[in-house]
Amino acid sequence: MIVGTVKEIKNHEYRVGLTPESVHELTAHGHRVLVETGAGEGIGASDAFYEKAGADIVATAAEIFATAEMVVKVKEPQAAERAMLRPGQILYTYLHLAPDPDQTRDLIASGATCIAYETVTDASGGLPLLKPMSQVAGRMAIQAGATALEKAHGGRGVLLGGVPGVLPAKVAVIGGGVVGFNAAQMAAGLGADVTILDRSPEVLEKLGMYFEARAKTRFSNRANLAECVAEADLVVGAVLIPGAAAPKLVSADMLKTMKKGAVLVDVAIDQGGCFETSHATTHAEPTYIVDGVVHYCVANMPGAVARTSTYALNNVTLPHALRIAELGWKEALRRDPHLREGLNVWDGKVTYRAVADDLGLPYTPAEEAIA
Repeated sequence: MIVGTVKEIKNHEYRVGLTPESVHELTAHGHRVLVETGAGEGIGASDAFYEKAGADIVATAAEIFATAEMVVKVKEPQAAERAMLRPGQILYTYLHLAPDPDQTRDLIASGATCIAYETVTDASGGLPLLKPMSQVAGRMAIQAGATALEKAHGGRGVLLGGVPGVLPAKVAVIGGGVVGFNAAQMAAGLGADVTILDRSPEVLEKLGMYFEARAKTRFSNRANLAECVAEADLVVGAVLIPGAAAPKLVSADMLKTMKKGAVLVDVAIDQGGCFETSHATTHAEPTYIVDGVVHYCVANMPGAVARTSTYALNNVTLPHALRIAELGWKEALRRDPHLREGLNVWDGKVTYRAVADDLGLPYTPAEEAIA
């Protein structure tokens, strides 16, 4: 199979779909790999590294979209990239379609086969291709939140861990999944006063056993959520419904109860955000203020630590890429029901129910695509 990866063009996105090591694996299996010149600069991988791994370096993304049977990316294709997709071509990347009707329409019109990292599952019901970026984003949420709390960045001027004789900052983490766990781990490690909210008794029990006295847990109902948000210096939104738009858990009215200079970090922004006042920002302008509350809503947080993120991502995406290249996408999805969950758009049809439901589009089961 001819596999291609392009230089990401989203604002301040430095990750790349394939590392030189991943290229070496693909070429060792007899596949041809095309890499756009400069695609790996953000992770310190020059064209020479890719050539040594067996890749063919091409001058433009257009050449890759015109030639490659499978395009491997990191972020959702931008409008210019979507215009280059062609019927039957495989797109393998993060998509986050539920809050993005324009992208969804373009992918439907392209006729491409679009496999989304974020909806591929595993035997335990987890999201293994989303997990490493959730780990990165959860940890970064605390770094970003701590910076935003500084007075020079619009925050309250509070140090997360406090100092002897001065209380630490209060951190509320909404959601106890991968993002929430990693955020709480970082915040507790810095000495903050951490509360994690979740609706699953099993999750709360596991978190309680792990953190013991280093973090508190609370059941996430409206009253508890409102109280924690009002008291917090930093709130991290870490909720996820696989493939679907994130629920708006913190309303504009709740925002008015918060301290001036408090900070919201919405890690769910890729799926539309879990704060009513959220809208996507970029690394170039990461924050804005509503009712005195600083909002950090960068939609590609892990792009800022591109080398760490790219290698963590390739560790989990490459095995599926190899399987698709070896077997073809239909046979790969027939054999692996977990990879089949990643099929979001095929032949002009939406094949992931949550996306179809959220956008009011007809739903076609993925099983029909591979029949």
